[in-house]
Amino acid sequence: MDDDPSVATWLGRLQEASFGQAGQATRTAYPPERRLTGIQLAEYLGRRTYALASSTRPDGRAHAAPTLFSVYAEAFWLPTVGGAVRLRNVQAHPWLALSVLEGEHDNHAAVLTEGPAEVLTTAPAEVQKVTELRNAGGTLDWATAWLRMTPQRLFSFAERSWQEHP
Repeated sequence: MDDDPSVATWLGRLQEASFGQAGQATRTAYPPERRLTGIQLAEYLGRRTYALASSTRPDGRAHAAPTLFSVYAEAFWLPTVGGAVRLRNVQAHPWLALSVLEGEHDNHAAVLTEGPAEVLTTAPAEVQKVTELRNAGGTLDWATAWLRMTPQRLFSFAERSWQEHP
């Protein structure tokens, strides 16, 4: 995760804009006092290593799979093995949704984000370095492609007990 304080500012602005465009049902389901702040979002995403990536198959059926991710330069970066279903899905429907969840019942938090995605054959060296560190120092020699998702929407929710003891 990019340690730059501007990440927290960017995530906070993105979430604020997302809720500003959201319908009443979404704003009710995610009350302001339960949303993570920009700083909390950056810290939460910085310590979570995996997300559930959701895409649409070429025939329109849903597909979801866990994935390693990093946040860098106002985008989510996902290293991907060649031939993965999600690559074909993003090529057919260039959109991705990511869900990052933690905890259960009265002690849980969630960050949901979505936006346009693209398939890349490589990622910038800094993205690769950050992602290897997030992968417990493991190499990414298996990553023959990368997905870059530029979020247009981001929503968060945390139960009060999670916010007290994340």
